[in-house]
Formats: sequence, C-alpha cells, structure tokens
Amino acid sequence: MSRKIDNNQDMPLWNSGSFNNDPRQEEALCLRLTAGPLGRDEAWDRDTIDELLKSVGMDDRAQILADPAVVKLLGGIFAGSTYLSGLIRRDPFRLLTLLASSPEEHLKAMCIALDDEARAATDANDLMSILRCFKTKAALLIALADLGGVWPIVTVTHALSKVADVTVNAAVGFLFRQATINGDWCADDTSEADQFEKNSGYFVLAMGKHGSFELNYSSDIDLIVFYDPSKARLREGVEPQQFFVKLTQQFHRFMNERTADGYVFRTDLRLRPDPGATQVAMSTAAALYYYEAFGQNWERAAMIKARAIAGDMASAETFLGELQPFIWRKYLDYAAIDDIHAMKRQINVHRGFGQIAVAGHNIKLGRGGIREIEFFAQTQQLIAGGRQPDLRSRATLPALESLVERGWVEPTVCKDLSKAYCYLRWLEHRIQMVADEQTQMLPKDDEQLTTLARFSGYPDSTTLGEELTHYLRIVLGHYAALFEDLPQLSTENANMVFTGEDDDPDTVAALAEMGFHRPSQVIAMVRSWHRGRHPAVRSEGARERLTIVQALLLKALADTIDPDAAIAGFDRFLSNLPSGIQLFALLNANPDLMHLVAQITGSAPRLAKILSARRRVMDAVLDPGIMGVVPSEGEVAAMVAEELRTSDSFEDALDRARIIGGEQSFLIGVRLLTGLIGAEHAGGAYALLAEEVIRQLQAVVEQDFQTRHGVVPGGSAAVLAMGKLGGREMTAASDLDLILVYDVPAEATLSDGRKPLAISQYFARFTQRMISALSAPTSEGLLYDVDMRLRPSGHQGPVATQLASFIDYQANKAWTWEHMALTRARVISGPPELRVAIENAIRMTLCRSRDPASVVTAVRDMREKIAEEKGTTNIWGLKQVRGGLIDIEFACQCLQLIHAHTHPDVLDQSTGRALVKLRDAELVNESAANCLLAGLTLINSLTQIFRLCSDGPFDPHKAPDGLKQLLARAGGAPSFEVLEEHLRDTLHETYSVFEKILS
Repeated sequence: MSRKIDNNQDMPLWNSGSFNNDPRQEEALCLRLTAGPLGRDEAWDRDTIDELLKSVGMDDRAQILADPAVVKLLGGIFAGSTYLSGLIRRDPFRLLTLLASSPEEHLKAMCIALDDEARAATDANDLMSILRCFKTKAALLIALADLGGVWPIVTVTHALSKVADVTVNAAVGFLFRQATINGDWCADDTSEADQFEKNSGYFVLAMGKHGSFELNYSSDIDLIVFYDPSKARLREGVEPQQFFVKLTQQFHRFMNERTADGYVFRTDLRLRPDPGATQVAMSTAAALYYYEAFGQNWERAAMIKARAIAGDMASAETFLGELQPFIWRKYLDYAAIDDIHAMKRQINVHRGFGQIAVAGHNIKLGRGGIREIEFFAQTQQLIAGGRQPDLRSRATLPALESLVERGWVEPTVCKDLSKAYCYLRWLEHRIQMVADEQTQMLPKDDEQLTTLARFSGYPDSTTLGEELTHYLRIVLGHYAALFEDLPQLSTENANMVFTGEDDDPDTVAALAEMGFHRPSQVIAMVRSWHRGRHPAVRSEGARERLTIVQALLLKALADTIDPDAAIAGFDRFLSNLPSGIQLFALLNANPDLMHLVAQITGSAPRLAKILSARRRVMDAVLDPGIMGVVPSEGEVAAMVAEELRTSDSFEDALDRARIIGGEQSFLIGVRLLTGLIGAEHAGGAYALLAEEVIRQLQAVVEQDFQTRHGVVPGGSAAVLAMGKLGGREMTAASDLDLILVYDVPAEATLSDGRKPLAISQYFARFTQRMISALSAPTSEGLLYDVDMRLRPSGHQGPVATQLASFIDYQANKAWTWEHMALTRARVISGPPELRVAIENAIRMTLCRSRDPASVVTAVRDMREKIAEEKGTTNIWGLKQVRGGLIDIEFACQCLQLIHAHTHPDVLDQSTGRALVKLRDAELVNESAANCLLAGLTLINSLTQIFRLCSDGPFDPHKAPDGLKQLLARAGGAPSFEVLEEHLRDTLHETYSVFEKILS
C-alpha cells in the first residue's frame, strides 16, 4: 500500500467555510500528491495519459500530465473507477484546471461562484444545470485530493459536507427570490443582499453524516425541513403550510432529479417526525409536540448530529435549543442504551453481518464496521450528555476525544477507534468512487475485489484483507466490551431495522427467512408502533420496553402457524390496548407468555379482543395453576360468587358478571387453543360457566326486581337451558337458548311490592330484565346473546311460561320438532320443587308412546324444510351440509323419541352420550352409532376451532395457513388436505347412516 493513514494528520482543513494556515494549501494539487491507486501496468498508464494529451492538444498546462505522480494517479483512476474516468474524459480541460490549482482555494472559489451564478439564474432549469455542474466539478476535485493523499479523510468528508451545504443554500435562496418576484413572499427591511429566506421562519436541518460534516463520497443527504408560520410574510390568501410544502417539494426536485447533467444529491426528507403521516415541511410547533410526546431514542441519537444549513438560521438555532431537553436527559439515561444497541445488534446477525469477513463484507453495517464506532460514541453521549454538555459533539472523532476527557473512554480505546474510523471511511470512499454508488459493501467476486484493492493502493486483495481485518477486529473488541453486559435482544436469524421510511433490504430478507410472506407490511407495522400510532405505545416508557422485547416478539410471531396473520392480529390487539408498558414488561419477564400471546393474536381474534380489554386475564394466564386444570363446578360457582359479592349496585353486578364471564371464557379458549383440553371438554366448560353466571345473575335480578315490585307469594321461576347450553356443547360464540318457566299458587293475583304487578306481567318483566342482564352491553362489553324462540308458541308466545301452560303445550300442542329440541332441555336454576316439576314434565313428554313412522316423517319433513332454506353443498358448512351436525342430531333425536317410551334411559341432553346409550341398548346398529359418533366428534372439534378463531364462514381458499393447520390438528389429520378428504368421507358416511335410520 502506497499510503498509510496517519490519524495525527486527520484534522479538518475546512471549518465553516475557511481553511486553516496549512503552509502548503496555496500549492497546486499536482505538486502535493503523496499517494494514489495502482494502475494495471506502467505501459497501460502511459497509454492512458497519451489519450488525454491528444484531448487537450496544445494547452499550456498539458505538461502536468507528464508528472510521474500524476501518471500514477490517473492510471489508477482509469483502471479502478468508471465514474471518475467518465468525468475526466467528458472534460479533460477541467482536469487540468483542478490539477494546476490549490484544491482548498479552488473549492472556496467554486462555492463563491456558485452563489453568484445561482443569484443570476433566471429559471429553475438554469439553476438545476448550475447546481449539477458545480457538484460534478466538486466531486472530481475532492476525489483527486482524496486519492492523491492531498487531503486526509476528515478534510475530505468536511469538503463533501460543505458542497452539500452550499447547493442546498443556493436552491433555497433561489426559491425565496422567485417567490418574492411572483408576489407570494413579501420582502422586509431585514432582508440582506436578496436573502429573503433569512427571517422567514423556514429552515433546513442536515442530519446524519451531513450534519456532522462527515458526509461520504456518494452519500445521500438526510434533511428535515421546518417552518414557523408566525414568521411567514406571505401574500394574503396564501396558506403557510401549502406554501412551505410546495417550496420544499420544488427544492427536493432541484436536488434529486436526474437530468442530462446528472443530479446534485440524492435527498431524503424522511427523517422528519412520522413521515408516513406528515408533510415534507412541518411546523415547529407540531414538531416540538411530536418529539416531546412520541420521540424515540433513535430520533434522539439522530438529533445529536442535526445542524442548520439553510434558510432562517436564527429560527433554526432557537428550535434546536428548544429540542435540547428531548435529546439530552438530565439523568444518566441507561434506558437509551437498549434502543441504540438493539438497532446495531439487529443489524449484525444476518447475511454475514454476524462475523468479520472481507469479500462481501459491509464495512458500515457489518461487525467491526463504521456503525459500531458511531454507536459506541452516540450511546455514551446519550447516557451522559444531559449532565455533561461538553459531550455533545456532532462528529464522531471529537465525540470520542471528549469521552476520554470525561473518563468514559480509555485513551487507548479512543486512539484505536479513531484510527479504525479514519481507515474505514477512507476505504468506504474508494468503494463508492468506483461507480458513484451509495454502498459500503466489498465485492464478493475475486476479480472485482482485486480491482478495488489496487484502486485503494494495495498490490492485491490479500493485503487489503489483512489490514481491513485488523481494524475490524479492533472495533469489534471495543464495541463488544461496551455492550457485553446487556441482554441479548436479537434472535438467531433476525435483522430488524425499522428506522427511516425505506425498507432496509436486509430486514426484508431476514423477515422473509423467518417466515413472513409480506415483510414490507411487517416493517410498516413495527415502524408505526415506534411512532406511537396506537395508544399502547404513545408513551416513551412503552416504546422503550417495546424495543427490549421487539426481536423476541417478532421471533415468537414468526414461530406461529401463520406469521403474517399473527403480526396483523397482534397489531389489532395492540390497537385495542389502552397501555402497553405492563404488557411489554410481562412479555420480557415471561418468554412463554410471549409465545402464547403470539399464538392468540395470530389464531384467535376473539381471544385477542378479550386480552386487550381485560388486564386481569394476563395475570390469570401467568398462573400455571389456573391454566393447567379446568375448574370444577364448585370452583366456578365460587369464582362467580366472589366477583359478584363485591358489587355495590345492580349495574356494577352486571359489569362484574361480564368481567368474570369474559375472563373465564378466555381461559377456556386458551386451553383449547393450546391443546390442553379437547372439544368435548371445552363445550362442557363453556356451558358450566354460562349456567353458573345465569344462576347467580338470576338471584341478582330477583333481588333488584323485588325492590320495586315485591314478590308473588308462593311464586318461583326457573331457567330451562336448550340447545348447545342444554347439551353442554357450547362454543366460544354460542348464544343462549333459554326458556323461563314460573309457577304460582292458584289464588295469586298480584305481587306485593310498592309497584305491584299482575302475575303474567310480573314474570314477563322479570324475564325481560333477566334477558337484559345477560345480553345488554355495558362498559365491560357483552356477555351472551339470548334466544327465547324455543319457548312455547315461539315468537307469538309470552316470554315467560307458566308451568301448567308449559305442561299443557308440550302434551297437546307442541310439534315433533319442539319435542326434538326438548331432548336437550335442562333446568339450570330455580328452587328444587319447581326444577323437579319441570324435569318430570319434560320426561313425561319425551317418554310417551309415539308412532315411529309418524316421527320419522316429521323429522324428515323438518330436515327437508331446513335444507330448502339453509342447505349447502359446501363441506365446511358443518351444520347444514348433508351428513353434518343437523343430520347427526336429528338422527339421534328421532331415535330417542321413538324408543324413550320403552327405554327411558336413552334420554340424554348430550348428543354424544345419547348415541352411546342408544348403541348400548342395541336400538341402533353399532357401526352406525360409531359412524355418527365419529362424525359428531370431528364436527364438534372443528366447530370449536371455527368459533374460537373466526367470526365468519370458512373459505379454505381464503383462510390463512395457520387456521388450516389448527383445524388439521383438531381433526387429528397430518395436513389440511388430508383433513378435507377425511371430512368429505365422514360426511358421506354419516349421511348414509342418517338415511338408513330415517328409512
């Protein structure tokens, strides 16, 4: 290598527009060359110079090209850089001018000339051409000074930053002059030398490396534009926001648009607050509110380097001053270290970033790279800069030096990192000079790597690799030592960078590797969390805790059966959560809970909704005693009673019933989802919970109702459960099919309260109050939907039925289908005497002698009527499809009605248990009974998952893979395709049995 980096020489020659007193700065660039890239060979270098000599002809400066140092420099450039070779060939006279001039003086003169030319520009096209020609000439000048060893790396980055500054200034100044000419902007007495932007309230902040005078050779520039509307001097009728946004868009076009002359700088305006939801220019008031309320630690780190470069500089400095409390905390901010280090670690572990390499290594983002040095300094600046203002340096090398002076960093560490930083930035420029690309990646191809090595002054890629590896290992060692005690936030395959607005390509690739099919949507969601889009992440504390668990949370979501559905579900869950601090703290402390939450939000939106609304549910999930065993009947009764016991009003009791009902229903669903219990067990658990809530709420309603209307002496009421509740086969979405039966003495006429009611009116109102207690929404949500259509006479009958009327109706008026429904009737509340009377009436009705042919005909007619109204050929219409749940239940109920007269023991509210009894009594063929039982088990298992995980009909073509896998597991099949075939066969078999039974 022909030139080594001497850190002692790396002092900026340019500072705020003026050079220091370097005695050589007046000498021509060609006389100061001390280094250069290596060409292909001496003869090829000579041919390259001869080609240039022909181009410049008899120019007096042509002898410069004969200088050996110039020959070597140009030969290396033509061998290694297509971009710089093109600039030289396009205008060789410009090359001669640059070689013959002092680079410091020439760049200074160029900047002055740019200002004059921009002021003289007559239109936008003229200005755009001026800016691009300036940038091209400056790029060649800086490259020559860099490659030739004339300027150390810090001077090079400073010069590049200055070039960006003056082009931005020229563009902004031109736009304000144009606005003044066309009358939109009003000049005032404070405007100096046509600097109408000076007191405008509009200003541009340079961010990142541009802000710290560390711009790299082919860098984008990150800018944020703000304005103070109170300072706007606009023509009447022109709105400040509209004016400043349009001006910023024009400015962005001036800088960014490619024309025949190229471009000035790729300009990114997306470091502003919440760029997806805000305009390219933002008011200072809105910005300050955002940073105070939603600002993130990465934005604090970014603002360390913020520097005003154009527009109203006084307003900019005022704004930055007001922002200081956001950037610099008064306490030692160790919380910020999690965010900063998380960003870096999440970059490290993907696509070679996890280890030191040469070919294909990213010297910025890879291990031991530039970013680690920057984070090393910025992290400690954020921690202590609030109390030690001298640590608030924008630039990396001065920041390291100030950390040494304050005792945060050892001098040897500072020296090591500073040398490594200068070396890596020096090599970064050579990588970018090859084709003017914004890249920090070393070539993977051996030939290209060798070409780069020679362009960097090394004889071969091996020598380059040895020196590069030396510096990378130094950086890695110091960086690891700083962060070695922090918790591991990254996962094995995660590369998660969610800052900025563009999707990081490696993050996209890593998320795809993890199993996300739409990684860009994942990035957008996570980015929105960090921008406080949901109430749960509005607070700084919540976002800090989110950062800690973020990588592991994404891994947990990726491990679910449908990662994309899981993160979408988690996003919905988060949107319903009032606060996220406790959640993220719990997830961090309980990795198993993180996986469970991921599974719930990804597979069971009904459960996720409860989880987001009920804080106590999370505590219950953490209790292994609660999760491990389904509570018994006595335990459920005790839990409901304890909850209602603490209520202080009727309304409070309804709220508490919804709380305990929702929580316990949630826990049943979680047990079902995780496979702790099966479908039959879940159905019984849901039913047990519902009947206990009904029973205890009935007592609450009775007590409240009696305060107004008293009691009916000797009267009582009972609730009769029908359908799935009666059969103990409820699901997460089941409504309650209920009938209320009451009985009173014959002589009773009125209740005895202060507002007495007639008997029928009393129990009708009581029933309506009972229905409302169960189904009305309160501040704690819904409990159950209630269906009373199975009562005698259906819609036309009274909502409450007197016992005598109930007995008479069932004996003399009920249809066969009503007796079929009665096979599932079960009394769940009321005094013992009334319960026994109702049960006896039901048993007498079901056990009476029937003509089998008449029963079969009635059942078949009913089934055909249902098929006409709701029939389907879709096998996933599990209830209505032929061979589905209705056919199984109808077959069982038909057999019960036919045989109960002689075999009363076959009566059972549970369809499954009734089929077993019919089989054991040899009233149905064993294979037929077993076929129906197998079909019932499969359908109930799938239905439980449907009701838990989906609110609408199931369409296998649109259903997420995760739900399909859950269904396959519930159905005992190795895959969804096998399950589908098994279901089709099962339905065919059960329908055949149904037809045989009813024939």
